Amino acid sequence: MRAERWQTITKLELIGFGIGFPLFLGLVWASQPGFVFLLDHANLLFHEAGHPIIGLFSQRLEPYGGTIGQLVFPVALAVSFWRKGQALPFAAALIWFFENWLNIAHYMADARALQLPLVGGGDHDWNTILSHWRLLAHDTQIAGVVKTSGWIGIVLAAVWGAWRGWANRGGPEVRSEFTEWR
Repeated sequence: MRAERWQTITKLELIGFGIGFPLFLGLVWASQPGFVFLLDHANLLFHEAGHPIIGLFSQRLEPYGGTIGQLVFPVALAVSFWRKGQALPFAAALIWFFENWLNIAHYMADARALQLPLVGGGDHDWNTILSHWRLLAHDTQIAGVVKTSGWIGIVLAAVWGAWRGWANRGGPEVRSEFTEWR
């Protein structure tokens, strides 16, 4: 997407993003590590749906299905917003994508301890995955890298959204079927 293809961001949208992002950060920071109540219940639904969907194609890849499932939905939204030239919704979808990494890291860090309650009491995905790759002894270290990467991704997506909003304020607007809804 070239810069001139992004839709104009109104001052009100930029202010809303500027207020909403710190509130979201505070919610994530204050929540139980790796679990934002409403958002991560939705992510859990996508996670659980990913297992049988991926399992249809490969039983061997089924443990990866949960993580894939919870990442596919924000990526699909990000691609949709990118194609429409909607910068702030694109940034928000990327923030959601990277927020999932915090949840995934929390689950990874539990691979040896097996303390987290599992939906349906099944196998622990990350215990299975890391055992397969002979990395189980490094579960917390890998989780730390994933968590740090998630935080970096969240901040970079927000900075990009704010920068795009500032750079694109009052610029040429690309007409789309959604422009009339503003």
